[in-house]
Amino acid sequence: MDFELSDEQAMLRDTAREALGRTYDIETLRAVTDTELGWSREVWTSLAEIGILGLLFDEAHGGMGAGVEELSAVLGEFGATLAPEPFLDSVVVPGLLVERSGADAATKSAFLAPLAQGERLAAFAHLEAGDRWPHFAVGTTASDDAVLNGTKTLVAHGDCADVLVVSARNADGTVGLYVVEADAAGVERTAYRTHDRRRGAKVVFTDAAATRVGDDDATAIIEGVQLVEQAALCAEAVGAMTKSLAMTVDYLKARKQFGVPLATFQALTHRAADMYAALELASSMHVYLTAALADGSADAVTGSRAKLQICRSGRLIGQESVQMHGGIGVTAEYPIGHYLSRLTAISHTLGDADAHLAFLSARLGDWDMVSAG
Repeated sequence: MDFELSDEQAMLRDTAREALGRTYDIETLRAVTDTELGWSREVWTSLAEIGILGLLFDEAHGGMGAGVEELSAVLGEFGATLAPEPFLDSVVVPGLLVERSGADAATKSAFLAPLAQGERLAAFAHLEAGDRWPHFAVGTTASDDAVLNGTKTLVAHGDCADVLVVSARNADGTVGLYVVEADAAGVERTAYRTHDRRRGAKVVFTDAAATRVGDDDATAIIEGVQLVEQAALCAEAVGAMTKSLAMTVDYLKARKQFGVPLATFQALTHRAADMYAALELASSMHVYLTAALADGSADAVTGSRAKLQICRSGRLIGQESVQMHGGIGVTAEYPIGHYLSRLTAISHTLGDADAHLAFLSARLGDWDMVSAG
């Protein structure tokens, strides 16, 4: 297996790096994330113009028809720059849900093309009070005539969405996917900020008229898209960890104590070596998940294995980076603490380390025992 990016994938990565890297230094990042929107419309337009927003969608729906490998290459650059644009939350996740639904081609194109062109924003309203990965209650209900009632407590970037893709319990007990305009009657949004300077909303549906997409139970579709989301989050985390380690190594080389660089202290170099080993483990597991998705062999266990290592490596690298920077590491004016915050947020999205460890431990009996001889 070739673990290197192809020429086309490397070009896509470099294009994303140029588009995001030329915009976001720490001062610009803080200024943009302090606005009411929390991200840049100008950057969003540039991402649409170079085709990144429609990366995964079929060409028939205005996309590029790329795969999860290309998505990972792009998300790695989002992680390295801490770019706050809601590519994953507002385009990839809701878009894939609709594209993989049983909706007709015209319905899919009408939903996906504006997302790919940067003209509209979507959000997936799924999480409810008490939900913990991998268990999702889906207590929001949908009547036979597609009227929604319920509350979605954590809708990532639901504050700026033009349209919502909503999971709701049908009268027969199955889960359906529904599309509703964010400003429709019966839809009430309460915006909030997260510690990593992102945005979200609590959304309450009260007799809100919606349109169902697809007629079958959507549980398997949601699980499949969440597996892609896990891979994307892993890619973003690896990008953030790579940048954090590089910044820390540079700091150890430049900062002096007792007249010599910090990099000459053996204890610190050993800790940096541990960070490097953790990064390699995380990168390898991310590649494992991405490759499994690409060849169609990925499942929930595959995703959990990768996310568990991402959570563990992210915590080690993030905390050690801040510690080895000293007091400056926790200041808002210096970037390293923002990387720790983002890595922490990623580790708590779709299950933290404890949740994935419990999930995998419960399945040990599914495997044959290894015996000597």
